Amino acid sequence: MDITQLFGLQGKVALITGGSRGIGAMFVEGFLAAGCERIYISARKGPQIAAAVDKFGDRVIGIPGDVSTVEGCKALAAEIAKREDKLDILINNAGAAWGAPFEEFPESGWDKVMDVNVKGPFFLTQALYPLLKAAGTADRPAKVVNVGSIDGLRLNPWDTWSYHASKSSILYLTKRMAARLIKDNIIVTAIAPGAFESDMNRAARDHGDEVAKGIPARRIGTPEDMAAAAIYLCSRAGDYVIGETLTVDGGLVHAALGTSIDA
Repeated sequence: MDITQLFGLQGKVALITGGSRGIGAMFVEGFLAAGCERIYISARKGPQIAAAVDKFGDRVIGIPGDVSTVEGCKALAAEIAKREDKLDILINNAGAAWGAPFEEFPESGWDKVMDVNVKGPFFLTQALYPLLKAAGTADRPAKVVNVGSIDGLRLNPWDTWSYHASKSSILYLTKRMAARLIKDNIIVTAIAPGAFESDMNRAARDHGDEVAKGIPARRIGTPEDMAAAAIYLCSRAGDYVIGETLTVDGGLVHAALGTSIDA
């Protein structure tokens, strides 16, 4: 077996939403190292995109976009279609969160999070379907990876009501999308990250040592951990993994012991 080919992304074209920072930037860095030919990144804020492109170099192309609306998804897909006749990899990574007590949680916080975290991945994949279908073959299928969260698999202690709902939804939606799109040689999977430094996970970013005490691996995740998961799913190595959610959290969901009360 040729490990370089098994885990390589040579010649591939990818789009990573929310790719200018945080976990999205970890994916970009890993895909570049794996040989990806071109990586498109999108985000709502132009300066963030420009900074990321300056950092990563000319194989990374930035396109401003808002995936919280169907119109925004179609516009982003149209921009990709102007530049490419096929798309090998789509990483639906853009995300939003909102926290407020149950009694006060606003409709705006519900809609914003659900629109970005659930509606966006579905309708962007739909808009890019022709390019993904053009890329996929039985021997080398195209790949769609939805980025969820361990908060879709377990409860956290915070009042992030719509975030919980959205991340649970996207993991199940991944299965349904996978069942449909495999017919067109497009494989859909998901990643459920745990504690990684990002603006969305300020606890891991600002209090990593304390957060690590509650993780079986006794550390928070690194960029290499996150990049490796995506490379596995998007390379030849992951071609027989369909509809699955890869939990990347140091064992918090599946290897942490619960508590009990003695009678």
